[in-house]
Amino acid sequence: MSFGATIIDADGLRLTPEEKRFFREADPLGFILFARNIDTPDQVYALCSEMRDAVGREAVITIDQEGGRVQRMRAPHWRDWLPPLDTVVRAGDDAPRAMYLMYRLIAHELRSSGIDSDCAPTLDIARAETHAFLRNRCFGGDVDTVVQIGQAVAKGLLDGGVLPVMKHMPGHGRATLDTHFDLPLVDVDRETLIGTDFAPFRALRDCPMGMTAHLVFSAIDPDRPATLSSRMIEVIREDIGFDNLLMTDDIAMQALTGTSAERAAAAIAAGCDVVLCCNQPLDDRRLVAEAAGRMTPAAMVRADRVLDRRHTPDDVDIPALEREFEALIGEAGHG
Repeated sequence: MSFGATIIDADGLRLTPEEKRFFREADPLGFILFARNIDTPDQVYALCSEMRDAVGREAVITIDQEGGRVQRMRAPHWRDWLPPLDTVVRAGDDAPRAMYLMYRLIAHELRSSGIDSDCAPTLDIARAETHAFLRNRCFGGDVDTVVQIGQAVAKGLLDGGVLPVMKHMPGHGRATLDTHFDLPLVDVDRETLIGTDFAPFRALRDCPMGMTAHLVFSAIDPDRPATLSSRMIEVIREDIGFDNLLMTDDIAMQALTGTSAERAAAAIAAGCDVVLCCNQPLDDRRLVAEAAGRMTPAAMVRADRVLDRRHTPDDVDIPALEREFEALIGEAGHG
């Protein structure tokens, strides 16, 4: 038995009959939610239940809940958070603990709404030239800081029963373009990349899931972005040592060329385990699911390992964690 090699979204607050039929047929590994899918906690929980009912199992449901502008769940039902880099700066020496608390609280909100994965931590290293779409989503400008805080974030999510997805492998910080619209080129030698950009991902290689970057690294594969490059996937598997579930960044982003279905097939052929497909019409989602096919036996082994790491959240005093976080950050810790 294998699942469809996709993670797919839905159009609205509840599933349409057509989406239910499609999800039943495609049987994706999991789902991803966006702001258009979010209204109230009860509604989100009901939508998650519908998604799982459609595939007949407890499928993974993920979301981008980083803080700052990249958070799909917002006030008044959920907290608004400062961007991660702003929180790190405000917390100073207490940043690892503050970021652990922030993501432990995020995990509590997610699990309470039926969501059991978060597309975080962002392990890209911030630089002066890092594009504004990414920069304040990062944790710092050096390897040690990013590793220390990335580990705290991953632990906060895992302790809260939420599976982290580290991104954007093998490192997005040198990108001066926004991959939603353009394809960046990183023209740096391999040794430098291994010692800097790739290093945080190697340190967190036990993370259950990872997400690829739509960047070209000219020193390794000058012809293909990492998501579509077997050479880059080999770097992720061998040099970084990541042997858990590897998903693409959104296959519909304009950094990639060709149809979404062509991109999906190329990503699977390159060695990605599953394709993330977002913000596409239903017919395009069908084509992507067909092109991605079923998960390979190796991908299913990794998926089973991921699913085995889901657990009931640890028993903590959430109000006490909130008070501790506020003491470290102050009221401005909420955006």
